[in-house]
Amino acid sequence: MASEVVLAAEGIRRRYAARGGVWQRRKGSVCALRGVSLQVNAGESVAVVGPSGAGKSTLARVLAGVEPPDAGTVTVGGVALNPGPESALRALRQTVQLVFQDPGQALDPRQRVGAAVAEPLVIRRVPRRELARRMEELLELVGLPRSRELALRLPRDLSGGERQRVALARALACDPRVLVLDEPTASVDASMRGQVVNVLEALRRGRGVALVVITHDLGLAACLCQRVIVLDGGSVVEEGATTALLAQPRHPTSADMVAVSRVAWKGWAEASDPRAER
Repeated sequence: MASEVVLAAEGIRRRYAARGGVWQRRKGSVCALRGVSLQVNAGESVAVVGPSGAGKSTLARVLAGVEPPDAGTVTVGGVALNPGPESALRALRQTVQLVFQDPGQALDPRQRVGAAVAEPLVIRRVPRRELARRMEELLELVGLPRSRELALRLPRDLSGGERQRVALARALACDPRVLVLDEPTASVDASMRGQVVNVLEALRRGRGVALVVITHDLGLAACLCQRVIVLDGGSVVEEGATTALLAQPRHPTSADMVAVSRVAWKGWAEASDPRAER
């Protein structure tokens, strides 16, 4: 039986105005995405990799419905994410949650951790008597023990890894089927990267959440993702199973990235060992 496609993009194009000079006047435009197409199955982990400026973060925002494409279609569970009633778009956006590279973009520095994680539950009208329990469950799900104590802290009181996992818990409060993660380990120190990888893999295996991992780090892709899509210049230049693509890249961009990243793979594999302390 074929796997269910939970997220698909077809012919996505996105162009931005280019500005310059003292007055920042418009000087033409820059094409960030050039007809990108992809599919993500339920419970699958897919890495979207490429050099800086390849269009990875733009694709993340388009897939999550944060900004619209200029052309092409994004479908979530077979339903097109097209302009329409805000209530319908909101329901689809909840199915695909974007976790930003910088947790500060998702967390209000003045809002305590418990309130930040519970906020999506309040919007979804979860009964008040259940909020505290659900909030604690979400924090524990992402590997944050002592959830009651942690819930009273502000984001500034947490480490980078803890803030990243709080942002992840907040995204999971919407009960998504897909997580789009923009450089999920970039703000985490090396000692914590393996823990973040283990949490994401547990979510995929245990809850069936599909992962779209936006990264320039092939070490992360090798440890976490089953399939790799390589972007360059806003276009897909190569795609394939992770092991095969990294072992024998065909496109020059892929080959260059493999050559640069190969030395980091061993360290990633050791840091992501499931036996490591969480």
